[in-house]
Amino acid sequence: MTDLALQAIGLNRSFGGLRATSDVSFDVPEGSVCALIGPNGAGKTTLFNLITNLFPPDSGQVLFRGRPLTRLAPAQIAALGLIRTFQSARVFPGMTVLENVLTGRHRLLHGGLFSGMFRLPRSRREERDATARAERLLELTDLLRFRDVHAVELPMGAQKLLEVIRALMAQPAMLLLDEPAAGLNDTETEELAALLRAIRDSGITVLVVEHNMSLVMNVADQVIVLEAGKLIASGPPAAVQADPRVIAAYLGQEA
Repeated sequence: MTDLALQAIGLNRSFGGLRATSDVSFDVPEGSVCALIGPNGAGKTTLFNLITNLFPPDSGQVLFRGRPLTRLAPAQIAALGLIRTFQSARVFPGMTVLENVLTGRHRLLHGGLFSGMFRLPRSRREERDATARAERLLELTDLLRFRDVHAVELPMGAQKLLEVIRALMAQPAMLLLDEPAAGLNDTETEELAALLRAIRDSGITVLVVEHNMSLVMNVADQVIVLEAGKLIASGPPAAVQADPRVIAAYLGQEA
């Protein structure tokens, strides 16, 4: 049996009289790229928020490597290695590209405040290692040339890639990416696809919300489709793409 990184079991959430998710259940195998697709308003981002407990579900539960997440704070969930990004790029103003990436490393640093203030050997070694890792990741997406540029000066597409790299600096066990290709041009989208494959090949599990169907079909091992808060299809990309319910709900009927 394949090990599961994530299990969503019967997730329900309403906002007032609006049912945002309705009995949504799915599994994400370890070491896979799983794409979550659906039309606008289908409940994809709400589902991300339920997984990371920004919103508690009305009923149902989420298991991360067999551990229930329902009662944990988002920071505790991140500490377990479940790291997410958001729809809109979030960079820290006043900081360079490299400095933004390095902020993703802080949960793994062990040198402590005293060591950092007095530049003790352990702190200096951690800083060198973190910088080297950040530069390798920036090189993967052709962003190393912007190393010392203020992050807010980057185009929006590059800021989205930067956010993915910052999340990777936390060495996640699983990465949740919310529309990482939004605002990316064709070249940047190809770089993102290569990065997603490299992430999977390194053993990190990925769950990605995405509207770019070409990207989804090229990199996903499994596709989950939501419509109006309900799961309507799940399976390999080719099978989902051919599903009449998906064609009607999301991909559009041919004339």
